[in-house]
Amino acid sequence: MIKWFKRKNKVTAQVTEEIPQKDAEVHEFIAEEVPEEETAASERSQTETFADDDEKTEEFPDAGASPMESVEEESQIDSGQEKGRFFKRLRERLQKTREQLSNRVDRLVLGKKTIDLDLLDELEEVLITSDLGVHTAQILLNKVAEKIKRQELNDPAKLREQLREEIQTLLSVPAEPLDFQASRPFVIMVIGVNGVGKTTTIGKLAYQIKKEGLKVILVAGDTFRAAAIEQLTLWAERVEVPIIRQKSGSDPSAVAFDAIEAAIARDMDVVILDTAGRMHTKINLMEELKKVQRVLTKKIPDAPHEILLVLDASTGQNALSQARLFKESIGVTGLILTKLDGTAKGGIIAAICDELKLPVRYIGIGETLEDLRPFDPEEFTAALF
Repeated sequence: MIKWFKRKNKVTAQVTEEIPQKDAEVHEFIAEEVPEEETAASERSQTETFADDDEKTEEFPDAGASPMESVEEESQIDSGQEKGRFFKRLRERLQKTREQLSNRVDRLVLGKKTIDLDLLDELEEVLITSDLGVHTAQILLNKVAEKIKRQELNDPAKLREQLREEIQTLLSVPAEPLDFQASRPFVIMVIGVNGVGKTTTIGKLAYQIKKEGLKVILVAGDTFRAAAIEQLTLWAERVEVPIIRQKSGSDPSAVAFDAIEAAIARDMDVVILDTAGRMHTKINLMEELKKVQRVLTKKIPDAPHEILLVLDASTGQNALSQARLFKESIGVTGLILTKLDGTAKGGIIAAICDELKLPVRYIGIGETLEDLRPFDPEEFTAALF
């Protein structure tokens, strides 16, 4: 009998030691098999359950806000943090332009007690060499002189803030906000000369629109430039959106027509059409752009809904010349300025808005997908100054 009890206790001990090990194996197996999304969902479900229990418990009246209020607060905090991170990055990327403009203005007014003609002459030189252009620089100086005349501005230290406000006003071109759901499909025609980063910008734009929950399709309408179709295809794969393409050398108008039919058949929300890079001085090439535009209009009467001109900010006054001629020939509705992170000529953005009254829709300040951002005049001038 004693031997039997000893043998029984020994077996029981072995089983007791083996159970945790088996449980660990089971848990390890479950962790491997259950997707992370389901695990996260389970954790959220448990958290919500605990939150509900806390709400029903009257013993802890100071437990805090309701779960819905907490979620809204966290969302606001996340949004604020993201905006703060972008502003910091924008300020860093505009360093060269800021050194050319606002830092020189600071050095100009340093130690000055009054605003005299010599100061205004030097200020004019700063504005023109910052690529704001003669016309825009003169407008800014006239507004400053008017305030001085009315004795609203007499402190050189306040001159910087006055310039910031005036430039922000120039950049705030009245325009309806982009509404990609205003038509279905919403057709965007992207134009620009070679080398401005047009194809790369299209890929980033598709990513931004897709983040809004819309279905985007790209159209490889640049059938002339070597490897243009392949480059756009790589971007389509990267951001995981479909693309309509034909062989190199195909008629761009035919590609555009087929793409609209495909977009309608697939129930897509937004169509982004790439076009061949055009020298704005070549009349025959501009005429082909008009042909593509006519084909789109035949298929959808109010298409293209947006014609975005991509400009390289580093080209300065040449970008203004491009914008002027494209607007006259095609009818540009909005601008995208790229490469603002690598140039001291970012002041050209104010000159373009002032002279052509075209809204800047997006700006490019880097190479990543997140570095193409909607343009905010107030945010831009704050980072610039």
